[in-house]
Amino acid sequence: MNPRATRNNWRESWRHQPTAVYLVMLVMSLVALVVSFCLSSDTLKMAAKPDIALSCDINAVVSCSDVAASWQADPIHLFGMHFPNSFFGICFEAVFVTIAVLGLTRTRFPRWFSLATWWGGLAALLYSYWLLSQELFVINALCPWCLTLMFSTTIQFMAITHATVVIQDAPRAGGRFAGLRRYLDDCYRPNLDLLGDVLWILVLCAVILLRDGGRIFAR
Repeated sequence: MNPRATRNNWRESWRHQPTAVYLVMLVMSLVALVVSFCLSSDTLKMAAKPDIALSCDINAVVSCSDVAASWQADPIHLFGMHFPNSFFGICFEAVFVTIAVLGLTRTRFPRWFSLATWWGGLAALLYSYWLLSQELFVINALCPWCLTLMFSTTIQFMAITHATVVIQDAPRAGGRFAGLRRYLDDCYRPNLDLLGDVLWILVLCAVILLRDGGRIFAR
């Protein structure tokens, strides 16, 4: 087999096809969207009955009520109106679902749109990690819905990055960020991204378990 042909045709692997990449993005975006609706429902329940015990209150650590009652669950106030995190989740995830569906039809997005999608995914990811840090080290309570949202957003971002680099060809090869492009290609060509993704998830699990593992499973 011609080594040059092998190097040039690595994108033809099923892992790098739009169907596989955008399907992962779609599934994770749908999970995040459903979780956002569930969190919104809990927010409305607590607005009607502040002392209500939510169904995901398991023990002193795994408690949706404690997280939902904190200011971190509702940090944005404009003109006297409150905007809980879950409401923004519904808006953002609906957009990501739409992009994933279009990607499954093999739509070629403008490069600026692909990069904007990536930045949007990064913003959602960082916000979910900020909330995780608040739950672990400030609120001292974990919300199962929020953890599900955090993990789904993480895998969603992995898929968005994959789609941006491999399918939508951004950043452009030979452009201003040619060095970055070569580095990314060198990661995806031998499937090193899979190793990085697995380690990423394991680190998140380790942080949660090391911080609260003993208390999570307490009765």
